[in-house]
Amino acid sequence: MLQHIDIKEYNLQNGKKVNISLSYQIFGKPLNDSPIILVNHALTGNSEVAGKNGWWNQLIDSHKSIDLEQFTVLSFNIPGNGFDDFLIENYTDFTLKDIASIFLEGLNALNINSLFAIIGGSLGGAIAWEMAFQNPKITELLIPIATDYKVTDWLIGHCRVQELILTNSKNPVQDARAHAMLFYRSPESLNKKFDNQKITDQKFSIEDWLEYHGNALNQRFSVKSYLLMNHLLKTIHVCDNAKDLQKIESEIHIVSVDSDKYFTHERTQNTYNQLFPHKKNCHLHIIQSIHGHDAFLIEYRQLNQIIQQVFQTKLVSKL
Repeated sequence: MLQHIDIKEYNLQNGKKVNISLSYQIFGKPLNDSPIILVNHALTGNSEVAGKNGWWNQLIDSHKSIDLEQFTVLSFNIPGNGFDDFLIENYTDFTLKDIASIFLEGLNALNINSLFAIIGGSLGGAIAWEMAFQNPKITELLIPIATDYKVTDWLIGHCRVQELILTNSKNPVQDARAHAMLFYRSPESLNKKFDNQKITDQKFSIEDWLEYHGNALNQRFSVKSYLLMNHLLKTIHVCDNAKDLQKIESEIHIVSVDSDKYFTHERTQNTYNQLFPHKKNCHLHIIQSIHGHDAFLIEYRQLNQIIQQVFQTKLVSKL
C-alpha cells in the first residue's frame, strides 16, 4: 500500500523551493520491529519491490536473501517517477543530491535514525552512494549494485541521446526505451538470445523484442518521468575522488557486473582500487554474466548468494 510524506518548501540545490509528495511502501515486518533495509529503485522502477508484481521479488521475499520474515523493507518512489501520479514539470531543477536528501528527509519523518542496509541497482545504487555520503552514519551496510559514485562521459553522452529522442520522437517513450535496451544488455547477450532469427521475412526477432519493451514501458511510464530519471543519471556526482568516500562509516559492498557496458566493470574496479587503501571494510563482488548491465535483474542466483553472505556475516558479527 502506498503511503505518503509531504515535504513542504524543500530547498533544491539550485536554490528553488518546492513542495514534494514522497510516497513509499513497506514490506515484511512492521516498521521499527526488525532491522530496516532501504531499497532504492532504478530508472524505470518504483517502490513495489516485493510481492506478486514486485520487480525485485526474486531477491525480496520470505526465505530469499532479503527475508521478509526477518527484515523490514522500505522503498521510496523517486519523486516524479509517476508511480504515485506525482509528476515534475521542470526536471532540470533536480539533481541526484536532491533525491538523496529528500530520501533522508523521508527517513527522518518516519523517525528512522539508522538502517541495517541501503541497497540499490543502477540509478538507485547511485542514490545509495549519495545518501551514505550525506549522512555517513545512516546505515550499517551500503550495497551499490551496477552503478558508480560519479557519472562518466560515456553515460553523459548516452543520456543526451536519450533526451534528444524523448524531445524529438513521435513515439518518445517507445523509441527511447528501445535505444536504452541496447545499452542495458551486451552484444554477446543479444547475439546469443536471437541468433539472427526472424519472425517474418521482413522482421528480425531483435526488432520485435525492442518494440515489445518500448510498448510495455509506454503503458506505465510518461515522457515527463522518463526525462527526469534520465536527467538524474547525468547529475551523479557524489564527490570528486573515490578516496573521499572513506568518510562513509558503513561497511561497503560494491557489486559489479563483469559485462556491464553502462556502468562498466573497469570503472567500478577502479573505484574500489582507489577506495580500499583508505577504507578496509570496503569489498568488491563481481557478478559474472554475458547479459551486461541488466544482469542485476537477471542473475538472481549470484545476487542472492552475494546478499545472503553479506547479511549473514554482518548479523553474526553483531551477535
